[in-house]
Amino acid sequence: MKKYWLLLVFVLTGTFTILGFFGSEVYRSAPPIYSELRVESVGVIYTEKDILDGQTVWQSIGGQQIGSIWGHGAYQAPDWTADWLHRELVNYQDIFSKLNFSKKFSELNTHEQMMVKASMLDDYRNSNVVNSKVTVSEIRYQAFVKTKNYYMSLFSNTSELRETRKAYAIHEEVLPSVEKREKMMAFFHWSTWAASSNRPGKDHTYTNNWPHEPLINNVPTGENIFWSVISFVILLLAVGLLVWYYAFKKEEDEISSTLPKEDPLKNFKLTPSMKALWKYWSTVILLFILQIVLGGVLAHYTVEGQDFYGLPLSKIVPYSLARTWHIQIALFWIATSFLAAGLFIAPIINGGKDPKYQRFGVNFLFGALLVVVGGSLTGEAMAIHQLIDLDLSFWFGHQGYEYVDLGRVWQILLLVGLGVWLLLMLRCIAPALKIAKDSKQLLLLFAASTIAIGLFYGGGLFYGARTHISIMEFWRWWVVHLWVEGFFEVFATVALAFIFVTLGLIKPRSATKASLLSTSIFLVGGIPGTFHHLYFSGTPTSVSAIGACFSALEVVPLVLIGYEAFHTFRVQNLTSWTKNYKWPVTFFVGVAFWNLIGAGVFGFLINPPIALYYLQGLNTTAVHAHGATFGVYGLLSLGLVLFIVQTAFNERKWNDRAVGIAFWGMNIGLGLMIVLSLLPIGMIQFSASLDVGLWYARGEEVMQSELIQNLRWLRAIGDIIFAIGALSYAVAVLDKTGLYKLKTTKAQGGDIDSEGESCCGSCS
Repeated sequence: MKKYWLLLVFVLTGTFTILGFFGSEVYRSAPPIYSELRVESVGVIYTEKDILDGQTVWQSIGGQQIGSIWGHGAYQAPDWTADWLHRELVNYQDIFSKLNFSKKFSELNTHEQMMVKASMLDDYRNSNVVNSKVTVSEIRYQAFVKTKNYYMSLFSNTSELRETRKAYAIHEEVLPSVEKREKMMAFFHWSTWAASSNRPGKDHTYTNNWPHEPLINNVPTGENIFWSVISFVILLLAVGLLVWYYAFKKEEDEISSTLPKEDPLKNFKLTPSMKALWKYWSTVILLFILQIVLGGVLAHYTVEGQDFYGLPLSKIVPYSLARTWHIQIALFWIATSFLAAGLFIAPIINGGKDPKYQRFGVNFLFGALLVVVGGSLTGEAMAIHQLIDLDLSFWFGHQGYEYVDLGRVWQILLLVGLGVWLLLMLRCIAPALKIAKDSKQLLLLFAASTIAIGLFYGGGLFYGARTHISIMEFWRWWVVHLWVEGFFEVFATVALAFIFVTLGLIKPRSATKASLLSTSIFLVGGIPGTFHHLYFSGTPTSVSAIGACFSALEVVPLVLIGYEAFHTFRVQNLTSWTKNYKWPVTFFVGVAFWNLIGAGVFGFLINPPIALYYLQGLNTTAVHAHGATFGVYGLLSLGLVLFIVQTAFNERKWNDRAVGIAFWGMNIGLGLMIVLSLLPIGMIQFSASLDVGLWYARGEEVMQSELIQNLRWLRAIGDIIFAIGALSYAVAVLDKTGLYKLKTTKAQGGDIDSEGESCCGSCS
């Protein structure tokens, strides 16, 4: 095993060195926040403090859950950078034309229009910082004022833009305070300045010419195209090498030569801490169903904007809040299932014994999680409704950033909770390591992945409310990409390997080798591949180069997913008793499918820089997000719950019809949601973004067209089928556990476990 461990150490050392070195480039090359923006005739328009104050205001209303900045955020309202930039440029053209030609821009001849564009290019592309200050022309200032007035009206409750707010699914009077709206306008405008001003000594903007805006020659850079081509070459080369390796390496029999005659866990006596985990998987199912309800509300908001079938729901739960909760609850139930799976496996590792106070620790952790969930969701609602003071909003309300929306206090408490979970896990793993023989190295890898989950969430604490948004994005993706997409994936791989080893189906040595190799292959692209989220976030071209090349490698292991899926699928048919694990295994096979489609195909669709240049912020990102988040992590989480329930209630049969409806309902529903709605909408937007620009692809004319509206309604077909599958899943688990007999059992004086907890007979 030594060479596999050395490979993993080499991969981790090399990739984190790359991530750290080029991460420092993000700090060094972030677009400057000038001390003041001024115009000669007026003086100072706004200051650095106004920009940062505006950033905190934007965070408080939901931030990336209400439109987007630099392409990151919600897909319903415009990208504020692209939209503001285009509106200001159009205003500039008209103001310049009237001043110099006494005509509208549309009435000018070609030569005159070229003169306007030449002046505009010089005014926008060459506005560099001098002594920490930026001075703009009188015409540009007038264009700024006209654009700002539009946005001041949009985020209020004025009647003239009410229909526009409905089209964007923005609730009335998002910001009652005029002063706060003024501050937010400074932040919005600064983001457009970075997207239209050339870097010193370069012929591209701070955001690498994003967004696509022909009016000032914002088109893909040569580097953008070059590294996209290189990424395709690297992908083909890496795929060829991997296939070569699998074709010529010495095959080893992964399946154990002497399979157990009966389920090794059949007579396993659940420990008190394992019994206490019923609260975890019950909460997973409840939160999952709540998330689906919120998803339905969000989908309908894209049609009615502010109402839900005529009910003015946005007054209570506006789009930004529903989307915040939809994403946050997804992370909560997926993370809870992983924590539950770890805590369930831990006593098995420890020889069927609980360390002292393990059950108390499990219950304490559950209580802490409830506090974090309840507190964060409440705080987010209060922030979006502007019921929290701005200085406290980031800490107790809404951070404003996708996937890490919860207030900083709740984020810290969640990290503390992960620390408690890590302690509970290591208390079981450490004693087992002392006596383990064949499985010792697999346990070491399991311990390492557990530690990574406990620690890497801390990346979200390295920025604050007033941190530069480019730097914030760097750390945010440590949480979203490294923690969720990276080390959760590693933990799941090792946990499944350990489950199969425990069942006696796979040799410990084969499982360890496969886990080490899979982890190395996955992380070699996954860790530096974090940068593919940052192509246009105010980062230098070196970040684009690293992100493009390494993110291509993330797709490489997925080409063998069919091979892995086959090996997983055949587990259920190895012996008569393995058929009892049919449904958990089936869900794991579903994970393999969506790993290929959702994470692989739809992920690589938006991975190369040239593709993301036109696709960032469109519904194609939602296609990848749904396919990967639920298809991979959602199904995996639900499969882990099925494994827990199967082991805890192994004498009871599954209701095959209910679980079958659940599995196929959720998978078919997700597929239809993507094929009938999200993907075609994304492709229509893609065409609009190519031909005109991002502002147009996200604007009313495209997004409120009859075709788009019909496609949105078609999504209801997939949503309904998916919801039926989810409800069937809940029914199947209830039927398997026999929870409907709890009242009868208690009435008859059911069993009491060793720590005084009443349970049905099947629990013991």
